[in-house]
Amino acid sequence: MKSVWQDDTKLPVFPELENNVKADVLIIGGGITGILTAYFLHQNGVKYILAEKNRICSGTTQNTTAKITFQHGLIYQKILKSAGTEAARKYLEANKKAFDKYAEMCINIKCNYEIKDNFIYSVNDRNQLENEINALDKISCNAEFCENLPIPINTVGAVKIPNQAQFDPLKFISSFAGTLNIYENTFVREMAGNTAITDKCRIKADKVIVTTHFPFINKHGSYFLKLYQHRSYVIALENAPDVNGMYVDENHTGFSFRNYKNLLLVGGGGHRTGESGGNWNKLRNFAKLHYPNAAEKYHWAAQDCMSLDGIPYIGKYSGNTPNLYTASGFNKWGMTSAMTAAMILSDMVIDKHNDFADVFNPSRNIIKPQLFINGGKSIKNLITPTAKRCPHMGCALKWNSAEHSWDCPCHGSRFDDTGKVLDNPANGDLK
Repeated sequence: MKSVWQDDTKLPVFPELENNVKADVLIIGGGITGILTAYFLHQNGVKYILAEKNRICSGTTQNTTAKITFQHGLIYQKILKSAGTEAARKYLEANKKAFDKYAEMCINIKCNYEIKDNFIYSVNDRNQLENEINALDKISCNAEFCENLPIPINTVGAVKIPNQAQFDPLKFISSFAGTLNIYENTFVREMAGNTAITDKCRIKADKVIVTTHFPFINKHGSYFLKLYQHRSYVIALENAPDVNGMYVDENHTGFSFRNYKNLLLVGGGGHRTGESGGNWNKLRNFAKLHYPNAAEKYHWAAQDCMSLDGIPYIGKYSGNTPNLYTASGFNKWGMTSAMTAAMILSDMVIDKHNDFADVFNPSRNIIKPQLFINGGKSIKNLITPTAKRCPHMGCALKWNSAEHSWDCPCHGSRFDDTGKVLDNPANGDLK
């Protein structure tokens, strides 16, 4: 199982850290968020280290569908209702700034960067689409209502934001990562204050940024309550149409579409990690029906952290950890969210004011309906009797027959059939 990006790009290789070291800033996690944060700190002359447990980009980054857009589902009507006009405007402006930074960087990078319109469609709720148009109008964002989309789904329309972008994330990262101070195969198992403990050494830092997808330090921030994880699946088809845009269902279990070179990427089949879903079978059945002449060339799966309110958690890990920071909960919009996070975090650790940091504050109010859903799922799986238990917090693991893995329904940790950890927050293998 390999994504099209993995097959198309050779990433630089970095050494393992074997000796005790000291840095001003330690970044834990070598996905796109951590690497972009390192890039900005490097530009600012900060003494930093990035520690990655495996190879860089070996997690969610290599499995994205790589849409660069500030249109994140139907988020703006939700923010207007829950946090007000100023928060919605700041969320938009932060992601526009991230979008513009990609555009600036990609001018000199061969990464298949292409300008494409983005569409969020619905199969049954036109009112939600119209509400999103109204919300975007209130914060002065150009959007329009569209019908008759070039995808084989009966929709009630879509919200279109023109001139968004798509790219190859690994080609993008490989163009500059080699200049950064990165160590691979350097697994931070635990933290002792501001000292990271790996299998071979200790890394002491004045400030620590955790960009491990799901924050792995349990004793701060209550991320085990604030986040859950969602799996989604992708197939890449040859001899399928060019849809000339990026299309995403407003429902997390729906389909997404975009082209890459001569391939059509179809995503969907999603489900909460540890629960059942359509996976690749749903996509293959869809392709067989609607693209009967197409041939599958790649298939892969992604995992996303979902926040309580649809807004990522970017900033101080908790209210009582002044030198510990994190970024998570990107809600399937990881490309612009990663850039937004990197820009905010790199400002925060050098004590530079960032106009948008307050919107993403991880310590904001958590009393949301999703909190009680997450809590109920955790209680149910904590009391479920089974031999296989997640080492993260002891939840019952469920067998994922599509991917041959043991998955945690509570917080999304995953393990292969031999017990080796695949996805965090678990920080070790099954015993």
